[in-house]
Amino acid sequence: MHILQPKHSKLKQEEANKLLEKYNISLSQLPKIKINDPALPENCEIGDIVKIERKSDGKTIEYFRVVVA
Repeated sequence: MHILQPKHSKLKQEEANKLLEKYNISLSQLPKIKINDPALPENCEIGDIVKIERKSDGKTIEYFRVVVA
């Protein structure tokens, strides 16, 4: 992981379900990230949801992506 790269972490199944329920969306409505993206954690599979934590103006902002082929 590079110092300028935002933190990427895979959500557990319960966390993923809560996220989808909270925003009332389906998995296909999330932005996509390719399975071969070098920033992904090693244990990611297609269909997993990844949380990306970016720092901006001293705050941590969370983004979510679904892993696709």
